[in-house]
Amino acid sequence: MERAWILFVAGLLLFLGSHSLRLCAPAWRERQLQRLGDKTWKGLYSLVSIAGFGLLVWGYGQLHTQLAPLFLLPEGAARGLRHLVALLVLPAFWLMVAAYVPRNHLKAALKHPMTLSVKLWALAHLLVNHTAADLLLFGGLLLWSVLLFRNARRRPAPAVAPGSWPGTLAVLVLGTGAYAVFAMVLHVRWIGVAPFLQG
Repeated sequence: MERAWILFVAGLLLFLGSHSLRLCAPAWRERQLQRLGDKTWKGLYSLVSIAGFGLLVWGYGQLHTQLAPLFLLPEGAARGLRHLVALLVLPAFWLMVAAYVPRNHLKAALKHPMTLSVKLWALAHLLVNHTAADLLLFGGLLLWSVLLFRNARRRPAPAVAPGSWPGTLAVLVLGTGAYAVFAMVLHVRWIGVAPFLQG
């Protein structure tokens, strides 16, 4: 279990650290961007992010099956919250996809849909996951997304193309498809939990 903790924490620090440079070290980030060039910087940034994500998923998947919850909810409340989480995570996927699909109404209205996606996803998972690893992962991501969104709101709003119905429809279709694949296939493979089979 100690190895799983080390890999999980290292992955979480790598992932959140690489995504927090604009928030915590903007001057250093700009210097490296100018020194390395856009392509090299993005390549290194992507490698670090992917490595961190892989480590935290692997470590969390190991810990999730070994750690006992810090507290337990009554079964009726737990069952109701699991249904609520299933509903909350769907719009989180829409928001995630909206960050990449051009000319959709969600991005045009919200400006920072990816950060809001992480916030909603983390909050939803905190409702039903209560081990120490859960609180560190989902609580950390929730705090990070709140701080990042606050920082983004202080900067000039990014130029975003007006929304269009084809773009918005693409967001809903792709986001729902990604949600279905993750919930029914990837979640159980990566984490060991089948969300829709928990009752």
